[in-house]
Amino acid sequence: MSIINKPWDARYAGPVPHDAVYYSKCMLGGVLACGLTHTLMTPVGKTKCNMQVNPAKYKGLVSGLRLIAAEEGSRAVWKGWFPTLAGYGAQGALKYGLYEFFKDTYSNLLGEENATKYKGLVWCAGSASAEFFADMALCPMEMVKVKVQTSVPGTFPTAFGPALAKMRAESATTRFPFGSLTPLWSRQIPYTVAKFFFFEKAVEFFYTYVFTAPKSSYSKGTQLGVTFASGYSAGIICAIVSHPADSIVSLMSKPANKGKGFATIASETGYLNLATKGLGTRVFMIGTLTGLQWWIYDSFKTVMGMGTSGGK
Repeated sequence: MSIINKPWDARYAGPVPHDAVYYSKCMLGGVLACGLTHTLMTPVGKTKCNMQVNPAKYKGLVSGLRLIAAEEGSRAVWKGWFPTLAGYGAQGALKYGLYEFFKDTYSNLLGEENATKYKGLVWCAGSASAEFFADMALCPMEMVKVKVQTSVPGTFPTAFGPALAKMRAESATTRFPFGSLTPLWSRQIPYTVAKFFFFEKAVEFFYTYVFTAPKSSYSKGTQLGVTFASGYSAGIICAIVSHPADSIVSLMSKPANKGKGFATIASETGYLNLATKGLGTRVFMIGTLTGLQWWIYDSFKTVMGMGTSGGK
């Protein structure tokens, strides 16, 4: 009687099968990870956007927050919280869910040996593919958020419904809903590739050189600590890599730049300004965001019996 060996399948190579239920749970974890953290950081995000659009007025995070509160009221730092929650929740679902899907798909295309040998490329290709689609879900809400947060008080609605209606009504000039998609891809795809690649590498480093026993022998608390430290480290790199494009996304909402294209704004602003204005605030924001996102995502996976991400 002959024994038939089934071909290797990345979806079933780990302790938990990667079926439709698994990917769905990853999507839900992504909603929680991205939606909650970005909403929590709304005051920082609003200040960062204003520092990019009007650096002469908003010179730093703390002074910027104080200035916004003094001129617009203390509640103004939370402007744009709902489009932030909706947009980044949708983005998170596709970012994390599709990353797991594409990572398995590309691994199967390469085969077991090459998938292991070129796992870094698999991480990069999987995350870039996932973010391509995730940004389509994010773009409309990101455009509303930035417009609400950077408009001169009294010139644009701050409530979500009226703001959305005005963006639609003025779509010829705002280019809503996908006018910022190209700079968003330019910002988010490098950011996400760095986020996933350096997270996976950091986790691999911790379980190779620091926690050298089998991963399963460590408590869930220790594993989640590794997750947060790896996520925060990856976030710092993400912020630096994606900041120039992030600056352009913010500058596109400035009235003086109405109707201008990606390249025109970049040329007029200059690369040094794009790369440095608001960078310190964004490093703090994205480092914290990324660490918390991975921690929330892996905490959810742990509760669902799926284990933490990365490592062996």
